Amino acid sequence: MTAAVTTALHPAPGSFDFAAYLEGARVRVEAALDASLGPERPESLREAMRYSLLAGGKRLRPILCLAACELAGGDADQAMATAVALEMIHTMSLIHDDLPAMDNDDLRRGRPTSHKVFGEANAILAGDALLTRAFEMVALRSPGVPPERLLQVVGELALASGAPGLVGGQVVDLECEGQSVDLDTLEYIHLHKTGALLRACVISGALIAGAPDPLLQALGVYARGIGLAFQIIDDILDVTASSEVLGKTAGKDLTADKTTYPKLLGLEESRRRADGLVLEAKTSLEPWRDRAAPLLALADFITSRDR
Repeated sequence: MTAAVTTALHPAPGSFDFAAYLEGARVRVEAALDASLGPERPESLREAMRYSLLAGGKRLRPILCLAACELAGGDADQAMATAVALEMIHTMSLIHDDLPAMDNDDLRRGRPTSHKVFGEANAILAGDALLTRAFEMVALRSPGVPPERLLQVVGELALASGAPGLVGGQVVDLECEGQSVDLDTLEYIHLHKTGALLRACVISGALIAGAPDPLLQALGVYARGIGLAFQIIDDILDVTASSEVLGKTAGKDLTADKTTYPKLLGLEESRRRADGLVLEAKTSLEPWRDRAAPLLALADFITSRDR
């Protein structure tokens, strides 16, 4: 690890540079992602997996995992395989979410979606391969992490990626298209479709470090807050930003007649709700504030982002 990256990941007290931290962590994550896919055969499958996994993006999910691990006193290097796994699961969800049978989108991260380039069948299989590789990353590529902690992480990832998590949220989201949906149902969708994986990122990083129960409980509150806030900002940007800025098709929720936070609450109230959720998330980490600078800054970043 270079000195510059080390400094970014371990800032001196009172001198936290979030931009440097974010870039340093992103560079490390990108390198780990690139190294995670070996010479798979057939080559066409490897190309499809790499196309979506290495398409760029903010890499917030793996960075949340690394930051939570460090907050709990762990070594971020030991959490990197899990961080990569989480980004693989996230990428799988994007590939499948874009399919014609789902949200039917042509643009993701500023370029054609996987099924537009490789065909629907190969896109589905690439997503499946990334999902299963994620569990391999945790179980077989996490040297130095006690097995009992890895077992807990595997359980968290399974819950987040399956019916109790993003799959269940996606089903309810599809079932509710064109219907009148109340706020409770909308929050159920987003706590599962988006929030479950964000929670897994934070909790998994802390588990790798052997975090005590009080910190795990606080991180659960933090994750719930940033998960809902993240989705509220996504809904706002779907209305206010262009496809060029977002890197994906703007206005697709309106086209699909989906219920969103702006549709239910209006833009101003949606923004206030997101700000309140971020405040709740940050407050939950108050007892660990001296070590929580990255997670606190990441919470603020969620509501200030423009894509």
